[in-house]
Amino acid sequence: MDPTTDNAGYTGDPDTARASLEALRAEIAKAVVGQDPAVTGLVVALLCRGHVLLEGVPGVAKTLLVRALASALDLGTKRVQFTPDLMPSDVTGSLVYDARTAAFSFQPGPVFTNLLLADEINRTPPKTQSSLLEAMEERQVTVDGTPHPLPEPFLVAATQNPVEYEGTYPLPEAQLDRFLLKLTIPLPSRQDEIDVLTRHAEGFDPRDLRAAGVRPVANAADLQNARAAVAKTTVSPDITAYVVDICRATRESPSLALGVSPRGATALLATSRAWAWLTGRDYVIPDDVKALALPTLRHRVQLRPEAEMEGVTADSVITAILAHVPVPR
Repeated sequence: MDPTTDNAGYTGDPDTARASLEALRAEIAKAVVGQDPAVTGLVVALLCRGHVLLEGVPGVAKTLLVRALASALDLGTKRVQFTPDLMPSDVTGSLVYDARTAAFSFQPGPVFTNLLLADEINRTPPKTQSSLLEAMEERQVTVDGTPHPLPEPFLVAATQNPVEYEGTYPLPEAQLDRFLLKLTIPLPSRQDEIDVLTRHAEGFDPRDLRAAGVRPVANAADLQNARAAVAKTTVSPDITAYVVDICRATRESPSLALGVSPRGATALLATSRAWAWLTGRDYVIPDDVKALALPTLRHRVQLRPEAEMEGVTADSVITAILAHVPVPR
């Protein structure tokens, strides 16, 4: 395919951009075993300029996954451990008085990076949680009335523990809706766990990714070119209607107290386009929508208490809806 140029700033071969991002899987696999779906989800979020909520029990390599992605993409990354006493300024930064100049200057916080790992975000009070809202939505931080733009690309990967609820502050629906995807990080299979232990026995150090052989295989320019190529991925009116029908069905489900908002429908369309492009097509098919429906929608719905008591889950409701909504031909 010949290189293309357009007004969006894309000046590269889409096949080359796709190959660069596909190489991330192999590179991250040098440090993280058996988490291909999570790697793909993070790449989709980067393509859509979205953010990711990672949910899994402690010790399943959530932090290592984000660090490995940053190394393979040659991007900056910082980690914030969210605790009950964390203040908003600890995340965004604050004004610091300089005695030499007798003036206040802005000291950027850890949010000023490319990939921010917000570890155990549900352990900090709502005031500190909300300090990320402007950064996630507007990609800037306002301090004392002055906006400070964040680096580009910028992605928040927030983790939360699904089993420990004592001392936590569940994210409100409005903030959950700001995350493009919710990815569940499962426990590894028996063979994957054997591979993990074997690597550690052979001297693997998760704190030294360079020694593990993780090298940059793509960069911010590759990501920008890929985003421009994704923007050219066509969506037929039938696919658009299919996305809307799925989201509207969640609002009518008897098991749900809260269905998917129009923002959620927009998110599903965006992630479906990114997935279609990653798989080598310049158009979206129904299978792309089905593939991204669970991670895009599961955190945007709220179960009724009686359904939850019966063992119904958000995933099971969405799966049932996908089985019943007519698929365009």
